[in-house]
Amino acid sequence: MSPSHHPLSYAIIGAGAVGGLYGGMLAKRGAEVHFLMHSGIDEVRQHGWRVESVAGDFRLPPESLHLHNDPRSMPNCDVTILAIKSTQNHLLGELLPAATGQDGVVLCLQNGLHPEADSVAIVGPGRVLGGCCFLCSNKVAPGQIRHLDYGRIVLGEFTAADQPPAGISDRLQRITDDLIAAGIDAVATGDLWLARWRKLMWNIPFNGLSVALDASTKQLIDTPESARLAAAIMGEVRDAAAACGRTLPTDAIEKTLDHTRQMVPYDSSMRLDYRAGREMELAGIFAAPLAAAEQAGATMPRVEMLHQQLGFLQAHRRHRK
Repeated sequence: MSPSHHPLSYAIIGAGAVGGLYGGMLAKRGAEVHFLMHSGIDEVRQHGWRVESVAGDFRLPPESLHLHNDPRSMPNCDVTILAIKSTQNHLLGELLPAATGQDGVVLCLQNGLHPEADSVAIVGPGRVLGGCCFLCSNKVAPGQIRHLDYGRIVLGEFTAADQPPAGISDRLQRITDDLIAAGIDAVATGDLWLARWRKLMWNIPFNGLSVALDASTKQLIDTPESARLAAAIMGEVRDAAAACGRTLPTDAIEKTLDHTRQMVPYDSSMRLDYRAGREMELAGIFAAPLAAAEQAGATMPRVEMLHQQLGFLQAHRRHRK
């Protein structure tokens, strides 16, 4: 990263519901933000960036945007925000080197237990942070984001599972402060693994059940049977986290259920992917925590069954419209 007195520059890899919103907010604040886009770049060059948000709508004119359709054309940036689906991580060898250069860091805003490891394999250890996004947001058109609810990022330094928590470093605090200055609800954590398990407590039941039961989050939480099933799955995630050395708060299950009750009607990202015929993030959201739990001597039978059901659906590509 550049010296602390320089404004931070950002690269956005994955300018969709997550990267498009946060990158747009950073650019609105005046940060240097470079967006990597493939489809829809011509529309954005003509119409600019538009965000409809519960926090206030805004538009960025085309002449103010730094747009790229080739990762090799991106300049070295201080922070590369990685917001593509983890199913595309086989492309990181092409996507990360130019933007991160020799001194930049990657902020991995992906789902799952340890998606940061794929970025470490490309840019090296000590240069990757992770962030858990608690966010209801959709990309509705090229350069057009609809932010429906929430918006928090809990971000921390990534360390290997067998290493102690990293604590809050100077660079982590600096990036967090920069995000906050852009109006983003950002919180630094000294233990990213704990935050990852906490996010999985929502992602596993509500992403998974939304596909298996073909239901929105509102339908799942408003139906007593599915709400009880979600709570039971959360209990398995909590126990697996504890077996892996991360103790979640005693009220985490009830708080997660309450937040979901208060959430605007929302289609999970996994349900949107399934309906569109895209690969679901089963490896990161299900396989990785199941493997970690097994290694720690814990079992998650409901999570395992849900994973198998989703694997069947993905293999047979039943498109439910």
